[in-house]
Amino acid sequence: MSQYSISIVGATGLVGTTLLSLLEERNFPIKDLYLVASQQSVGKEIKFRGKNYCVHELTTFNFSQSHIAFFCVGNDLAAEYAPKAAASGNIVIDKSFYYRNHDDVPLVIPEVNVNVIADYRKMNIISNPNCNTIPIAVGLKPIYDAVGISRINVATYQSVSGTGKEAITELTEQTKQLLGNEKIHPKVYAQQIAFNVLPHIDDFQDNGYTREEMKIVWELQKIFNDYTLAINPTAVRVPVYCGHAASVHLETKDKITVEQASTLLSHVPGIKLVTGKFPYATPAHDAAGNDYVYVGRVREDISHERGLNLWIVSDNLRKGAALNAIQITEHLIEHYLSP
Repeated sequence: MSQYSISIVGATGLVGTTLLSLLEERNFPIKDLYLVASQQSVGKEIKFRGKNYCVHELTTFNFSQSHIAFFCVGNDLAAEYAPKAAASGNIVIDKSFYYRNHDDVPLVIPEVNVNVIADYRKMNIISNPNCNTIPIAVGLKPIYDAVGISRINVATYQSVSGTGKEAITELTEQTKQLLGNEKIHPKVYAQQIAFNVLPHIDDFQDNGYTREEMKIVWELQKIFNDYTLAINPTAVRVPVYCGHAASVHLETKDKITVEQASTLLSHVPGIKLVTGKFPYATPAHDAAGNDYVYVGRVREDISHERGLNLWIVSDNLRKGAALNAIQITEHLIEHYLSP
């Protein structure tokens, strides 16, 4: 198999380090590896496959050294440096929000719309969807294909790792402080996150929804290529370290039973259907550290004749970000890049 020179921008962050772990787990064909981050991380060494790699500074890094660039940074850095990496000959896999709604950039989940990867040639950039959108879309795909979906009501329960390392630290410190009857001083979040839930992720928009909620709308419509799909989301931050969950209510175009839906879901690679006495997965016990999209609590809606309810859980750092990006790249290599 051909080997490829890889650069990882944001290599020291939560998604970047998860990406490195998965590249090693999956024996990804790497010729040369370049770890790139901000100036404060320059000189830091990270071990990969038994070898230490020094971190390079983003502002001075020469992207012509790599073939594939994984961007695990925010919108501003992706907007500035992803085009430079692409112009230097890289195919960029970007996890930021910046390119997701761009007409010339494919927004890809391999289990859902792998055919659109071919459009990467327009800008040499492929966008990785939001960490909530990915598991929801994977769970809905077999049902959408079988009977159609006209409307989605979804409430997400998102862990603090979706915000970054500082948020994990804040949850830990606040928990200790509250148990010790000490006063807390929220920094990362607007309000207390320990022993609390916050229906506020990202900035509020003019329509009263947050941008995180609107990402679910925009991205699911683009991924399914269905702009008639009605979606009503609420995104909630919860005091969980890793793993996002979603309570999803569907209104399907044609009737589907629990048995039919369960059969469809049980045959999808990457989905683990949860049944039995406790027919649900949880972030901490099941999803964290695993690659599956867990689907449980499959039940017909008692208030709607074509309603179906699902509980969907996954590791937001793995399938919700790093794994999806690697799966995109593996497909690229197999179908577009290999000689």
